[in-house]
Amino acid sequence: MTKQELALETIKRLKAEYPDTDCTLEYDQAWKLLVSVRLAAQCTDARVNVVVEKLFADYPSIEALAAAEPEEIERYVRPCGLGNSKARDISACMRMLRDVYDGKVPDSFDELMKLPGVGRKSANLIMGDVFGKPAIVTDTHCIRLVNRIGLVDDVKDPKKVEMALWKLIPPEEGNDFCHRLVDHGRAVCTARTKPYCDKCCLADICRMNAQEK
Repeated sequence: MTKQELALETIKRLKAEYPDTDCTLEYDQAWKLLVSVRLAAQCTDARVNVVVEKLFADYPSIEALAAAEPEEIERYVRPCGLGNSKARDISACMRMLRDVYDGKVPDSFDELMKLPGVGRKSANLIMGDVFGKPAIVTDTHCIRLVNRIGLVDDVKDPKKVEMALWKLIPPEEGNDFCHRLVDHGRAVCTARTKPYCDKCCLADICRMNAQEK
């Protein structure tokens, strides 16, 4: 089976296993997802969803959050870890949205990458989830699973994994495929315990499972 064939079969099986996949960060506006994805670095989505509830209640717009000092923001986001740097990035990002982008989140990958605290992973998430454009989000689940499955060969650098997957994954499938990798990584192909290969829908085509036999 070629890598292209493996990719298509993996997409098909994960789609059947997790038909209703979605981003687990809760948001109703693009700027809120920008804030949440910055807070999600080295923090669980579940904790971020709790923390931002109070933050967004007290600062309900880009303008309100841009007007806040980083120290004020840090008091809210400290439970997510790295509070100082995250608050600084969120403040600078909201001020740039206010001052440069007329209070709107840009729908261009290159423009998103200009925002403080936004890297390729965050920009791809916004492109895919908010604007419905082709995107590949190489988070830790994605990197772990595509290496185990055999879609990439011992590649851990997020950008290199992303570039490899662009060659294998149909553009219209990329965003949901990455969400399904998160679903599968949390439920079956786990990081902190031995993967539950006995109940994995990819067991017979997964390179790691084949190597262990």
